[in-house]
Amino acid sequence: MDVAVVGHVEWCEFLRVAEMPLSGGIVHAHERWEEPGGGGSVAAAQLARLAGSCTFFTGLGRDELGRRARERLESLGIEVHAAPSGERTRRAVVHVDAMGERTITVIGRKLVPRGSDALPWRELARKDAVYFVSGDAEALHHAREARMLVATPRELDTLQRASVELDALVGSGDDEGERYRPGDLEPPPRLVVATAGALGGWAQPGGPYRAVPPPAEVEDTYGCGDSFAAALTFALAEEQPLEDALAFAAEYGAEALTRRGSLGRDASPV
Repeated sequence: MDVAVVGHVEWCEFLRVAEMPLSGGIVHAHERWEEPGGGGSVAAAQLARLAGSCTFFTGLGRDELGRRARERLESLGIEVHAAPSGERTRRAVVHVDAMGERTITVIGRKLVPRGSDALPWRELARKDAVYFVSGDAEALHHAREARMLVATPRELDTLQRASVELDALVGSGDDEGERYRPGDLEPPPRLVVATAGALGGWAQPGGPYRAVPPPAEVEDTYGCGDSFAAALTFALAEEQPLEDALAFAAEYGAEALTRRGSLGRDASPV
């Protein structure tokens, strides 16, 4: 299976705390770690696990964090095609509480790949599937050249400007920033999936599907949605029946709950 992701990277500092800070309060972190995150990184890593490798079109700053992010992603079997930017690589601080819930503060502008960037966009026409997380409308048109195209509604404005038909759109029924409503896109996606965490979710067409219990102790919720979407992209490209594809994606969404942070990095005591 030859797969790719078009999306962004954030360099994340994870802090595990007993509870989220309240206004004016102070909390103490008892674990911390750093690694590349963001929807693009998470999805590329998940697809690399499933397919053995993944091509990742992204943007990175010409700075130390951009270099470290590239090295870490490439160590996972991800082929990184990044347009170098004069801006700093975007950062994020992620608090993880005792229940595993994550709260994210992003710092800096999202560096997304653009269709005008000097990247090997023609490669996408040979891909079995592409998951589009972020980028401009021209980048999305390049992604549409793949046999299968799945996207997230986080970049709804870009999807609307591009006006391409998506094989699947994977959003959230809980997160307002990832919600899709009928009529938002023209042409409409062939498949729309709305996730709802432990409740499962809903596919149209297809109806409700069930969540899968985590196979081990929950670490945190970071990246579960993009892991689900990446696994669904893989399953649909394999031409699994929809019911099986949703169950497959739910399994890997649940597995992400047991993985620390975005890529499964070991934490250090603070």
